[in-house]
Parts: sequence; structure tokens; C-alpha cells
Amino acid sequence: MIRLFRQPIVRWLTLLGSCELLLLAASLNAATWIRFAPSPEDLAASSHSVMARATMFAIVIFLSMAALGEYRATLRMSWRGQLARHAIAFALGGLALVVGYYVVPQAYVGRGVLGMALVIAFIATAGFRALFMRLVEMESLKRRVLVLGAGERAAQIHNRMRRRSDRRGFCLLGYVHGPNETVAIPENLLVIPAGSLAELARREKLDEIVVGVDDRRGSLPMDDLLACRQLGVQITDLTTFVEREAGRVQLTMLDPSWLVFSGGFNAAPLAVFLKRGFDLAASSLIALLCWPIMLGVALAIRLESGRGQPILYRQERVGEHGRTFWLYKFRSMRTDAEMDGVARWASSNDDRVTRVGRICRKLRFDELPQLWNVIRGDMSIVGPRPERPQFVSDLQTKIRFYSLRHSIKPGLAGWAQLSYPYGASEEDAAEKLKYDLFYVKNHNLFLDMVILIETVEVVLFGRGAR
Repeated sequence: MIRLFRQPIVRWLTLLGSCELLLLAASLNAATWIRFAPSPEDLAASSHSVMARATMFAIVIFLSMAALGEYRATLRMSWRGQLARHAIAFALGGLALVVGYYVVPQAYVGRGVLGMALVIAFIATAGFRALFMRLVEMESLKRRVLVLGAGERAAQIHNRMRRRSDRRGFCLLGYVHGPNETVAIPENLLVIPAGSLAELARREKLDEIVVGVDDRRGSLPMDDLLACRQLGVQITDLTTFVEREAGRVQLTMLDPSWLVFSGGFNAAPLAVFLKRGFDLAASSLIALLCWPIMLGVALAIRLESGRGQPILYRQERVGEHGRTFWLYKFRSMRTDAEMDGVARWASSNDDRVTRVGRICRKLRFDELPQLWNVIRGDMSIVGPRPERPQFVSDLQTKIRFYSLRHSIKPGLAGWAQLSYPYGASEEDAAEKLKYDLFYVKNHNLFLDMVILIETVEVVLFGRGAR
């Protein structure tokens, strides 16, 4: 968790979430006061438990907003799209509160208070969010960053992080040409220091220097970098910078020494114990909530395929440390989908998928039997997607560091599934590996909960389904 909160993007998202939690709680208090202000006796009676009810209201709406991806740093939408997403989050949150009041009658606040609280909270959080995002986008409040290097490695920042949403946490002042480099950066972005690097850092009030020269052997101005470090300027390797800002590990920059010395890969007994406990608790809760859905899916498959056709489908997948296991799913394809024994990637509008299977795959219902794999210990709730042995053996020979994704258990949900669309090719597998390696290095209980909550958005909108 400490590594995760060192990321500036995570810090400002945490500040946004904390402020909105307070606004949500204050909205229910305001609605209670407005509703009962004409009657002092009723106002006094409702004030006894208003803090507990405000806390419940705030947490439920906050979780609904998180589930709709409103706290994702990479969310790119027009203001109309963001407002629509915000409205859907409040509608889902209001529905969840109604169900909660039915289950726990003591928490009931009344239809009038709930309605007013939802309206007040919607307006307050939408207005605050718009103001907050404007402040975040202000250049004067961002970290001032300079890149040491202007070759092929440094150009990856320019090529892959050029959008405003990619640079919410920093302001890039330019690139300093390193020795013996072929310049791959537009000339207007080059910075020519008038004096030493330390003088430039002092003059430009730099917060961070990213080292991204193509060849670091004997070519780094170590004395200058040390002087900058003494001025309080943070010195960061390019691979670490991209990992922190983009939430992925850039394979083209990767070398074994960085993986060895960069930290992460938490496999301490306490971390393993907490993750296993989270897996058991989350899988049991999901199974308890979704058993009517699973029963309905099984009945639909039986009605479509007829008696004698299998409802469940098992397939061999690669798990932790390369060990294989049998993964269980609701059958979504015809029984003759791979009669020739050749493993194939799923394609868009795959004609092997049944009518019921198409709906199940869109809503991710076909993956619910994997909860049994989680309970058995073959999988985790959150982790890299488990792949078939035939694909893994092929991808390991073609994609460097691919086997690292198997250092932890595969998951039902994952960081790569949230950050990248459905992968059905070698190119997609290489792109998703960037996010899988980020998760493998930085996974913790907090990140798992964030991913699980945001997976609700994937299910609701069918994002990446095939």
C-alpha cells in the first residue's frame, strides 16, 4: 500500500475521494435539516442517529461512484459522458440504499430525506469534481519534470504519454540531449542548459529529473545529478517513471537489473495470508449474491441445448509458478467448437458462441463458476488472466518476461482487464503483459479492492467482452 500511495496520481485521487465522502455525508445532514427544520421535535429525534446514517449514505454512494470508474486516472470522456456516468452511479447507489434500508430497517431515513440527499449530493459532488479537475489541470500545481535524454528511450514519453490525461500529475518542461545520442524528439521540445544541470534545476524550479538516456554506461553526468539531488530534486529512472505515471511496465525499456532492484513483488507470509483471506471472503460473498444468476444461467443453457448437453465447461489453464489446473466456466460455445483439438483465440462475433453464451460472455456470467477455483486455491479474485498452456508455451518464446506473470495466482478480475480491452492475439498479449507486470510488482490488499470494485463497470458496460 505504501508503494501505491507514493504515486502522485493516487494521492490526488485519494484527496478527491476523501473530499467527496465528506460532501456526501454533509448532503444527508443538510437534507435531514431541510426536511425537519419546521418541526424542532422531529429534527431533534432524527439527529440522534444522523451521523451513522450519513456515514452509510456516503459509503454506499462513494462505492457506486468507484464502481462506475469515476476514480480512474485514465478515464477519458467528455463532460456530458462524465455527467451521465455520475448520474448512473447515483441511481445505482440510491437503489442499493433502498435495498439496504429493507435489510436494515433501523437505517431508514425516509423517502423525502433520501430524495433530497441524492439531489444535493449529486449537485455538490458534480460541482466539486469539476472545480477539482480544473485545479489538477493547472500547470502551476503540477510537478515540474525534465527528461535527461532525447533518444529512442526518452521519445517513448513523447509518443505514448502525449495526451493531457496522461500528464495529469506532471508538467514536462522538455528533454536534455545526452551524449552520443541520436535525437528522436522534436526540436521545439529540446532544452539546452545554459550552464550546469544543477543551475537549470534551480532556475526552472524542477521537482524531478527523469533519466532516459539511450546508453547509461559512463555517459551520465553523475556530479550534476548529485548536485541536483542535494537541491531536493528527485532523480528517477525512465522505467520507474512510466510505471508510476501510466500504471504499466514498458517492456521495451525493461531489463533484468531494474526488476531486481526496483522493489515490489511482495511475497511476505502476512501478505500471502491477507490475500488468501480476501479471496475466500470475496468469493463466498459473490457466490452468495449471485447464486440466483448462476441458477438462471444453468437453466437457460439446458433449455437452449437440451438434455444430455453439458452446462459447465472445464479447460486446462496455467496457474501460479506454471502449474496447470482445470478452470470451470458455464459453457458458452457449441460442444464441437474445438473438435480438431486446436486451441484458438476467441474472435469478435465468434460463430462458435451460442445465443445464451453470447449474453453470458457480455455480462461475464460465464465466469462465475471460477469462484470454485478461487475457493480451491487455484486462482485469486484478482490477478493476471489465466491462459491456456498452448498459448503460454508459444507466448513465452516470443514475449520477453512473459513467465513473470505466473509468479502469482491468476485472477477472476485483474488490472490488465480494467486497463486494456479483451486480448485475442499475440500483440494484445504483449500489451496486457505491461499491466500484468505492474500488478505483479505492486499488488496489495488495497489495490485488489479497488480493482474488484471497478470491475463492476466492466460488467455493467460489457467493456472488452467478446
